[in-house]
Amino acid sequence: MRQRFNSVTKSANVSLISMNNITRIYDNICDWMDGSGPLSDIVVSSRIRLARNVSGFVFSTQADDQQREQLLRYLHDQVMETELKDDLWYLEMSRMAPLERLMLAERHLISGRLAEGNTGCGVAISHDESMALMLNEEDHVRVQVLASGLQLEETYENINRIDDLLEEKIEYTFSPQYGYLTACPTNVGTGMRVSVMLHLPALKMSGQIEKVFRAAGEMRLAVRGLYGEGTEPIGDFYQLSNQTTLGKTEQQIIEQLVSLAVEPIVEYERQARNKLLKDRMAALDDKIHRAVGTLTHARLISSEETAYLLSLLRLGIQLDRIKDKDISLRTVNELFLLTQPAHLQHHYKQTMDAGQRDELRARFIREHIR
Repeated sequence: MRQRFNSVTKSANVSLISMNNITRIYDNICDWMDGSGPLSDIVVSSRIRLARNVSGFVFSTQADDQQREQLLRYLHDQVMETELKDDLWYLEMSRMAPLERLMLAERHLISGRLAEGNTGCGVAISHDESMALMLNEEDHVRVQVLASGLQLEETYENINRIDDLLEEKIEYTFSPQYGYLTACPTNVGTGMRVSVMLHLPALKMSGQIEKVFRAAGEMRLAVRGLYGEGTEPIGDFYQLSNQTTLGKTEQQIIEQLVSLAVEPIVEYERQARNKLLKDRMAALDDKIHRAVGTLTHARLISSEETAYLLSLLRLGIQLDRIKDKDISLRTVNELFLLTQPAHLQHHYKQTMDAGQRDELRARFIREHIR
């Protein structure tokens, strides 16, 4: 990152793959979903994203198709000249079916905005899916790195190495006074968005979740749903992130998010869980075991109901309330992903309407929870 750090990155490789090989991405379950890492009982994952724009090119939001294609070719070639060339898949939106793009969005590898893009849009994804370079999204380059649990410091070290490598080849628009210049004014400065995905079922059950939202808003933090901006919370999962990047260093943004928000919320959730165990154990066990029963026997189940029931299953595993089944946290995390519409249709190799998806989703879950 300009003016702050010097570092090198671990290798990563770009191979241009055909759309038939989207299966290789489907078959790989990313490490950031494995249920490990600090505070992973509540903090599902950590993510850092950097917004960057290339000097001499029109912002993506103002560019025409020819300009976007020209920039995409330039960015692809520059990435191929870095050490990042050894371990990445490179995909262009114009060569992908809508369902394939949706699958990448469901895996949190691209944004909904990029999934809807076409001409001049692409993404380079590391084989372990911990890193993605979104090209010609709202900004020319959006780099994101993901990790399991609360690992923002480690995630920052990783993304900073990647950013340094890219900046050796690409000249970004940068102001000594304001920092990195971005399409959205709220990203000007470091261009860095830091977020954590939190699982907060006990705060939701106890009616305290709105207090968390209000406190986050007072600290100028954003609370969003499972798939980020513009999405509603499902399955008691919430993304918490900074809203401004100007006037603070990268380290300050991370430290403030963790100390002022993440750590207190984790503590509140744990207190709420302990209170449920103490005061409402029978009611809690009833919810959890009804969820297990529905998941193991239902013949029709929607995405929304699946998220709700898996949330209770996840809570039951963490509180050791499920004695008769051997279900890992990783299995539950994978089911959140693999039962999403695009993943389900890819698995069964057919396009389905909502009713067909509900039937095959139920079958898929029964096969994985016995």
